[in-house]
Amino acid sequence: MHWLYLASAIVLEVFGTMQMKYSNGFTRWQESSLSLIAFALSIACAAIAFKRMDMGVAYALWSGLGTLAAVAIGIICFDEPSTLMKMAFVGMIAVGLVGLNMVS
Repeated sequence: MHWLYLASAIVLEVFGTMQMKYSNGFTRWQESSLSLIAFALSIACAAIAFKRMDMGVAYALWSGLGTLAAVAIGIICFDEPSTLMKMAFVGMIAVGLVGLNMVS
């Protein structure tokens, strides 16, 4: 069940980040509100997941997978550039997450 809470925390964090982008610097109240609510729910879900998981591993997964998803969404939805260097560093994050899970 803790994995479901962690996955929910990641999805909510990425949703909140997208809403932050849409909020235009917190000048749009609906998107700003959705962003803050999503971040609060994300933290709540992460806290529940942390009760059963090693904090370091859970936090690395939460932040790392959230980062990977945000980069992918930025490229797909917001036409952000996907340079070779960007993809190389994103790949390093992915390798680090796999490695961390293998040794935990």
